[in-house]
Amino acid sequence: MKDYYVYILTNKSNSVLYVGMTNDLTRRVYEHKNGVVDGFTKKYNVHKLVYYEITTDVNSAIEREKQIKAYKRVKKDALINSFNPEWKDLEV
Repeated sequence: MKDYYVYILTNKSNSVLYVGMTNDLTRRVYEHKNGVVDGFTKKYNVHKLVYYEITTDVNSAIEREKQIKAYKRVKKDALINSFNPEWKDLEV
């Protein structure tokens, strides 16, 4: 059975949020932190993992990613605060 992750990254000042989904959180966070792929996270220095969820169903992960992306900032902040109140860079 495979795991799928929905995650939120932020920048050093916690002012920018990025929501993503992957089947390998360790690899994906490494790619973000090291600028392996050009895009939003590289452009805005979004390298700090502050939230993640795990599921074994890829469709659930895709739907959850869409759901969180649609949240207003205040709701995303509340989600992060419930999981990681100090907004520490999480280890994976």
